[in-house]
Amino acid sequence: QVQLVESGGGLVQPGKSLNLSCTASGITLDAYSLAWFRQAPGKEREGVSCIYSSNGRTWYTDSVKGRFTIAGDNAKNAVYLQMNSLHPEAPAVYYCAAIDFCGVSGPYGMDHWGEGPLVTVSS
Repeated sequence: QVQLVESGGGLVQPGKSLNLSCTASGITLDAYSLAWFRQAPGKEREGVSCIYSSNGRTWYTDSVKGRFTIAGDNAKNAVYLQMNSLHPEAPAVYYCAAIDFCGVSGPYGMDHWGEGPLVTVSS
């Protein structure tokens, strides 16, 4: 059974940081490209970042460039999203996914995904 389990969400003040972790079981993450998505209530799912497994190339949506960093750890079968300088915005569920490809325009082909923690940035 494939499982992706995220952790690290919660309530944080604007300008602060959070580090999201995602640990996989039932699959080997280095066989996939990896991505983080988010979805706020009433809004469409949005790709936040992805990393291409073959060469480590990364992609970020414009609103997080320079503030978020995605990283994979094959030894731990995990992927992380370091989020710095968080902006106040509507709460969103962040979830990781094993995807087919991380291209220049973002992630493609969700194969496996977790349920995600809620991230709320508010004072």
